[in-house]
Amino acid sequence: MRIRPLRDEPLALDLVDTVWVDQGALLDQFDDLEGVRAWLGDHGLPGADDLERVRDRLVLARDALRGLLEGRGHDRLNAVLDEGSTRPRFGDDGPRDTVVVSDPAWEAAWTAAAAVVPLLRERPERLRKCANPACVLWFLDVSKNGSRRWCSMEVCGNRAKAGRFSQRHKSAG
Repeated sequence: MRIRPLRDEPLALDLVDTVWVDQGALLDQFDDLEGVRAWLGDHGLPGADDLERVRDRLVLARDALRGLLEGRGHDRLNAVLDEGSTRPRFGDDGPRDTVVVSDPAWEAAWTAAAAVVPLLRERPERLRKCANPACVLWFLDVSKNGSRRWCSMEVCGNRAKAGRFSQRHKSAG
């Protein structure tokens, strides 16, 4: 089992990025139920007691989010969002929102899918796909000037720099 390292991305993008490319191969963290368990645990989300059903819903939400981000429409994401809502509540620690879902297996998927709404409401231009054509990851550009191009400068950015350097030397030699 290979699990992608947790990145400091918003929950919705971290769900989208459970599919990534490693050495030219497309990997899916949810291919293995332990990958699902790890993802839920990393995000403090419920569902570890019903991993197969939760995984099915996470994959539906992930595909719907990716479809929206890639410009393929919002109907599939709206179908996922129709599975739940939030209800304001007061507790001993003050006001909070409680997630209410049609089926407990939807809670993690719905929570991740709903997390894209404020991102798209506040700064939609800052949600970006990595500029490396071989990469499938998405990120939230939090740089001051909004010029980030790579999911990771250490990986995709350095590969692009090395590729340009190599191309210059091939052309000169």
